[in-house]
Amino acid sequence: MNANLFRSSIYIAALCGMYLSAAMLVPVLADLYYEDENWEVFFLSACMIGGLSLAAAMATRGPPPVFNKRFGFFIVNLLWAVFSLIGAIPLYLSSINLSFAQALFESISAITTTGSTVIAGLDSTAPGILMWRSLLHWLGGIGIVALGLFVLPFLRVGGMSFFKLESSEIGDKPFAKLASFTRAFMAVYVGITLACTVAYDAAGMSHFDALNHAMATVATGGFSTHDASFGYFKSLPLMWIGTFFMTLCSLPFSILILFAVRRRLDSLRDPQVGFFIGYLVLFSVLAGVYHHMRNGVDITVALTHSFFNISSILSTTGFASEDYLLWGPFMVMLSLFATFMGGCSGSTAGGIKSYRFVVIINVIRSGLKRLIYPNAIYPVRYGNATVEQDVLRGIFLFVSLYIIIWALGSLCMTMLGYDVQTAISAVITCLSNVGPGIGNIIGPAGNFATISDPALYLLSVMMLLGRLEILTVLVLFTPLFWRH
Repeated sequence: MNANLFRSSIYIAALCGMYLSAAMLVPVLADLYYEDENWEVFFLSACMIGGLSLAAAMATRGPPPVFNKRFGFFIVNLLWAVFSLIGAIPLYLSSINLSFAQALFESISAITTTGSTVIAGLDSTAPGILMWRSLLHWLGGIGIVALGLFVLPFLRVGGMSFFKLESSEIGDKPFAKLASFTRAFMAVYVGITLACTVAYDAAGMSHFDALNHAMATVATGGFSTHDASFGYFKSLPLMWIGTFFMTLCSLPFSILILFAVRRRLDSLRDPQVGFFIGYLVLFSVLAGVYHHMRNGVDITVALTHSFFNISSILSTTGFASEDYLLWGPFMVMLSLFATFMGGCSGSTAGGIKSYRFVVIINVIRSGLKRLIYPNAIYPVRYGNATVEQDVLRGIFLFVSLYIIIWALGSLCMTMLGYDVQTAISAVITCLSNVGPGIGNIIGPAGNFATISDPALYLLSVMMLLGRLEILTVLVLFTPLFWRH
């Protein structure tokens, strides 16, 4: 990479740093409103980061470079690294006494909308810190959708590039200009957030809880203002509201935009949407019936909890209405399996994502047919379109690396002294950006507060790898990338 690309990358990162420093004024206002002295930390952090970012922007200002793949890969990684570091600074300087590894983990967990937390005692934590975590969630969700809609397709490593096969938002451009599409996305994103906030508030949450949980829900992040998460509220209506919005935000935002702006019902025919809704309903019903039969819970209550918790896992939100691991061994395995699945491409959800499973199933189906008729041609299809070979290679490369990184990460966790259950679930929940794992330490009733600093650094890397679709990060470690 040449000096001009480095300069431009730093300039863009500095501009984003200025925006984040301005965002720190929101928790300042929250602390001032609730008369908490922690506002000084956010105000000083905003001044420091804003000043440094302004100086860096002025020093590196110049003509923009031609946007190419190499620049795209580099700037994406740089921005997420900068966001994570800036987000960690007020957490590290605050009164909650986090180590730098813990503060960085919390920041990355927020920005990648993972929702794993190292903070215990959330009920008594300063409102500014709670607001900052939720705000990082919400802003991270915007970045995630932008990454899937605009950046990854250009880099050809996933995201919405696959929608060229079937989904009408690419083949039939819904808006003539990218700016129009961006404005529509922001309108939908903000609109859903406001609707979710109002719904939570009307169903019994306080104004502060409703806003924080709405930001975490729409970003499918999962940070709560209470240690007991949704279990604190003990409300079935709140759980159904959460289930609806978590499911809605697991769908491709481009489809939501087409539906909201153009009333395009045909946009909901994307194969991954039906597949995602299908396994969400199947898993939820199985879990609910199992909970009812094994533990004697009323079927209505059991289904409410199962739909909420399963949609929370599959959407990679990470909320919990109770410790569902106590339901029985079937629920433990089902939740672990669901952690891999994820939502739809182009949403704020993480995981492997449903469209990849649709393609893999069709590859298997085509392969079985060729065993019977070896000379016949059975193209792999996604809906009515044929899947190109480079897309197939990309999907199988991603899934292969996903499994390899999970295995290697789990091995490293056991080397750091953790039991197998904690190791494998911690790595996969971070890689899939889900939040809670399984076991007594990091399960839905626990958190990551007792995890050692070296393990937190490892899991932080896993969160970034999962959120940036793995290949976007790994390409930086190839010698070819750095050659002119």
